[in-house]
Amino acid sequence: MSPPDAEAGTAQAAAMARTADRALVAAARHSAGRTAAVLGCTLGAAAAALAEPAVLGHALDLLLRRAPAGPAWTLLCAAVIAAEVLLDAAAARLSGEVDGRSTARLRRLALARLLRTAPHHAARHTPGETAARLTAHATEAGKVPAAVAHAVAALLPPLGAVTALFLIDVWTALAFLVGIPFLVLLLRAFARDTHMSVARYQQVQLETAGRLTEALAGARTIAAAGTAERERARILARLPELGTEGRRMWQVYGATTARSSVLMPLLLYAVLAVGGIRLSAGAIGVGELLAAVRYAGLAAGIGAVTGGLAAVVRGRSAARRTAALLALPELGHGRAGLPEDGPGTLELEGVRVVREGATVLHDISLVIPGGATVAVVGRSGAGKTLFAAVAGRLTDPDAGRVLLDGVPLPELTAEALRREVGYAFDRPVLLGETVGEAIAFGAEPDPGPEAVRAAARAAGADLFVRRLPHAYGTHLADAPMSGGEVQRLGLARAFAHAGRLLVLDDATSSLDTVTAREVERALAREIRPGTRIVVAHRLSSAARADLVVWLEDGRVRATGTHEELWRHEPAYRAVFGAADTHRDADRGGEPDAELDAEREAAR
Repeated sequence: MSPPDAEAGTAQAAAMARTADRALVAAARHSAGRTAAVLGCTLGAAAAALAEPAVLGHALDLLLRRAPAGPAWTLLCAAVIAAEVLLDAAAARLSGEVDGRSTARLRRLALARLLRTAPHHAARHTPGETAARLTAHATEAGKVPAAVAHAVAALLPPLGAVTALFLIDVWTALAFLVGIPFLVLLLRAFARDTHMSVARYQQVQLETAGRLTEALAGARTIAAAGTAERERARILARLPELGTEGRRMWQVYGATTARSSVLMPLLLYAVLAVGGIRLSAGAIGVGELLAAVRYAGLAAGIGAVTGGLAAVVRGRSAARRTAALLALPELGHGRAGLPEDGPGTLELEGVRVVREGATVLHDISLVIPGGATVAVVGRSGAGKTLFAAVAGRLTDPDAGRVLLDGVPLPELTAEALRREVGYAFDRPVLLGETVGEAIAFGAEPDPGPEAVRAAARAAGADLFVRRLPHAYGTHLADAPMSGGEVQRLGLARAFAHAGRLLVLDDATSSLDTVTAREVERALAREIRPGTRIVVAHRLSSAARADLVVWLEDGRVRATGTHEELWRHEPAYRAVFGAADTHRDADRGGEPDAELDAEREAAR
């Protein structure tokens, strides 16, 4: 990696860390009361643990001297122990609530940003990676607020214990302090090594989840190709690495525990030895020696600090994975509305779109009259789908602007934009519980059963929907459909949602020629009048359009009626000739009389 690339990567990692930390702070604030209660309970339990040796030692001295106050101090000792147990239990209960609320908060923030970004930004992460970021990694990150509270409280016993050792006897405290630098180095190495191993583990986990999701989505293709074993090997290829990183995390933890298990007894023996000498010299009593030994044990309590530190390190690393979704740019909206009864005039002024450093749409300036049906044609890769996405603001251009009835699209409210701009896609995803809900999805106000059926009839879907077990009330999971039937429901959803601008992005590609022509006629006669942008591969779609926008290499090569372009542009005819050849090949080379008639009519 070159120095500039390395610097850019370091800056990006630092920015991601800041985003992750801000998200964790926001999650902690969301449960501020409960987080404070966790901190209070853990600090209270730590204080009780800190007080216990002093109370126990003093009670022992009183009992040895048969002092009258001995029984009272014994009861106080029992009360301190009971308080520690109860406070620990309350902290554990509250920690579970904080973990759950913080995790839910992080998931809501990440999901909201994911749904508010442009689709091409959301596609930066594979579905499997996105699912892992929203589930396993968000869960781990959600534990940080409570883990921080526990880690802070875990510092109290060691610090308080060292202070108590000085109050009991300076020489025993100095004997313990000899080992403090070794404890600090141990914690520092543990934090560094844990962070590195956790980051590698989570990265491998993300990539494995991505491969698994890809395989599940392409299960039919894998079965048809007979490559199940190859895919299984591909998905599990990094499993040994995942196991290695998992073992490395435990090795780091185990090594730290092993070193501390050697260091802590040495410190305790040193304190005990010096305390014994001081006891024999009469400088301290038996109870004070007992308290000193107990405080030395608390001060050397590296296990509690290490466990809390490990949880924070794992959570922060996981938060960075989830923060990758929070860092997606938001497709913001303004506060403007559209003029009433606007015709749907669409204007593109110097629109340029860049993807991965390459210009995909080049300075397109175009005015589409309100109420017109426009066919966007061109060879594969010409930029048709991106043109359609920009026209309805599924994405913003990198330069230039798009206006609907004179209002720039970014200035519109989200409600106004989606109420007046509808979409249908070549591969629609049906959302909702039932078929009827899938058609009505996203329409405001609710179109009602009759409007849903009318939209289905216009899309040629009513007949097969009524044959389903419960017609429009059939659950989607109980309604197996072909690609063409799914596409008809996608069209029906767009028709139920039709506003002043309707964008059909290759939305009839899976329909037969007769059904596609019926849909085109219904679109012209039965759906709310407005501007139509049709990404067209069929000759009939272009021939029926009021205007054709011909794209080539991301530029507008020409505009005009289909008849004009067909008559004067041989290259335009070649666009459909290539498409028709592919469709004839799909039919096994059999002639299509209707398609031939269309070609003849176009000539």
